Amino acid sequence: MSALWKLKAWAFNGSDNIPEQLTNAAVPISDADCRTCSNPCEDGHPEFPPRFKVDRERQLLGSVRPFRRQVLISTGKTDWDREITNTSGSLAAHLDRAHQKVTVKPSPHLDTDGQPLPNVPGIFNAADSGEISLLNGSYRTIADDNLETVLVFPDFVVVSGIPSTLDGAQKLWKSALDPRVPRILGSQESTFKTWVLPYSCVITFCSHKRRDNRCAIAAPKLEQAFTTSLHHRGWTVDTQLEHIDDPSLEEFAVSVAEKEARVTETLKTAQTAKKALILYNSHMGGHRFSGNCIIYLPNGASVWYGRVSPHEVDAVVVNTLESGLILPELLRGGVNLSKPGCKTIHDW
Repeated sequence: MSALWKLKAWAFNGSDNIPEQLTNAAVPISDADCRTCSNPCEDGHPEFPPRFKVDRERQLLGSVRPFRRQVLISTGKTDWDREITNTSGSLAAHLDRAHQKVTVKPSPHLDTDGQPLPNVPGIFNAADSGEISLLNGSYRTIADDNLETVLVFPDFVVVSGIPSTLDGAQKLWKSALDPRVPRILGSQESTFKTWVLPYSCVITFCSHKRRDNRCAIAAPKLEQAFTTSLHHRGWTVDTQLEHIDDPSLEEFAVSVAEKEARVTETLKTAQTAKKALILYNSHMGGHRFSGNCIIYLPNGASVWYGRVSPHEVDAVVVNTLESGLILPELLRGGVNLSKPGCKTIHDW
């Protein structure tokens, strides 16, 4: 790390000892090596081409901006216009117009004794932000009549049947994206259909070539490596939305408390199913740190990793997906990762 970026790291983080910072902030971490294969690799992992250059000087942790919700929009594509909100007639463009500025006052993060935890840049609770992050996704809509589908995190739900119009975007904002909506449960008055995602995790890779060709190079190689590693460990892997066939949340005529209990039970069941959904997404920032990977979990946590190559994938699968521990060397930041009194990020 250059002297300038060491100075910035010290100024923002107070220390170069990132594992210590994360531990002090109650983030469960692993001390395992990120790379489990030899260098040069003898395990047959896909290789990035020699021209693939990654920024290894700048501070990785802290390169994620806080947000309340992140929306992944169905497009069926793996590359998009440079600015997805400039694509005329797209749901991303309409949502950008429908978005309203909401100011939220962050709450102090406390340990199990009620004492304040130290702040670590890039580590934040979703409820402490009023921002909405918009991404396009590679999956196809599951709705008919050219209506759109979105995945919403950290709620870990899929909402479908959205017209790609300003009116459709405004209704989606009001029912599901507004930071003042505490949890997406699907209103009986809504014209949309909402389901809990039936996966133990959703893994996405930036593939946005028009922003940076490195992402387009990294994404398919990471998909191949994750799929191979997960299959080896007995997981099922989908690359399109599947198994969305239960009654939608809108169809349950029960109290809010009963619906919340049902959603929580469904999420906890999905967490243990060893089923992964792997998708590509549009620009998420930090393309200098390719390959970029986000891991979303049913309990509302999400992990942003950078500088991921196929050689680190086995370590990510074993330590993060299965054991619920963060690999500090790869961490850009994440949502709801501070877990006072918990041993893993999978804990509720």
